[in-house]
Amino acid sequence: MAELIQKKLQGEVEKYQQLQKDLSKSMSGWQKLEAQLTENNIVKEKLALLDGSNVVFKLLGPVLVKQELGKRLDYITAEIKQYESQLQDLERQSEQQRETLAQLQPEFQQAQAAKAGAPGKA
Repeated sequence: MAELIQKKLQGEVEKYQQLQKDLSKSMSGWQKLEAQLTENNIVKEKLALLDGSNVVFKLLGPVLVKQELGKRLDYITAEIKQYESQLQDLERQSEQQRETLAQLQPEFQQAQAAKAGAPGKA
């Protein structure tokens, strides 16, 4: 009995650890996008000081391409919203997994105590 609960508990712990890794990875991606958004907003403010005849280009490989900063900001904002949604989902799953672990721990402890109390049985 204790071995079954221990295996189940171990599996749930591994699930929880994987959720924490995924959460950390998503948080890192979200932070990078936030930094890009801040940087692009600063650039947009600087470019607003120029007159309308000035054109901004971005270097892509060996080619200069006309850059539309507004579209870039919209794209980054959409990606941030996607990451935020993913983070909320992962946090919810992590909390559920934590509750599952909290329920399994007392069961495991009781099974261990019962096993220790009855050395001839297993």
